[in-house]
Order: sequence, then structure tokens, then C-alpha cells
Amino acid sequence: MSEEAEQNFSIARVYTKDLSLESPKVPQIFEKQWEPKLSLEVDVINAQLNETLYEVILKLGVTVQTDDQVAFLIEIQQAGVFVLQGFEDATVEHILGSMCPNILFPYARETIDSLAVKATFPAPMLAPINFDALLEQRKQQKTN
Repeated sequence: MSEEAEQNFSIARVYTKDLSLESPKVPQIFEKQWEPKLSLEVDVINAQLNETLYEVILKLGVTVQTDDQVAFLIEIQQAGVFVLQGFEDATVEHILGSMCPNILFPYARETIDSLAVKATFPAPMLAPINFDALLEQRKQQKTN
């Protein structure tokens, strides 16, 4: 057997772990002029499940306000279980902190848009997120 383990990265499962929608000013908010202001909170959490399996949770909080009132708030934990085998620690950190959230983000975005539309609001259509930059930002915060 060789010194280097064979590298393997794959998706075992993608799922919604938690999901909520609040629209506290409905139906009165529908009478307001629709001038949405969107704020987004992003967090990535991961946990090693066993020698090769990792759970990654992409947490998004979307708040849309109009006329300085919250129209709706959607919070989602989009998660996945990923197989990582044969990678160095720095590579594992990059995969878990950037690659996996990039895989999970389209699922979360679609769920958020669908939920907003079901509440009869326009879909927020979130822009892509630079998870590499967020990972670097987190590393900087840890060293400071």
C-alpha cells in the first residue's frame, strides 16, 4: 500500500436541516410601496462525523424590509454530508469552508426563493457568495 491515501471527495447527501419564514406585518405590508431592502447573514459550520464523513451546514438569514418594516425573514440551514479522504488538513479546511458551501448555496437559494413566492413576495434572487473570501475573513479573525 502506498504512503499517500487515495483522494476522494464526494457528496453523500444534501438536505434542508432547518427552515423558517416569518412575515410579521402581513397583510398590512402588502399595502406598502414595494421598495425592498435586503440584508443577508451567512455562516458555515462543519463537523466531522467519522474518519471520512463531514457535515457542512450553510446558514443563511435573509431579511427583506420595505418602508422600514420587515416584510419577511427567512432562515435556512442547508446541509450536506461529504466524503473527504486522503487530503491534507489545509485542503480539508478549504473544501469544508469554501467548496462545500458553494455546492449547498444553490439549494438554499432555490428554497428561499420558493418560500418567498409561496408567501406572495417576489423572490429575493440572492447573488452568488464568495466563500473563498469568507473563509479568508474567518481565518483573519481567528489570528487577531
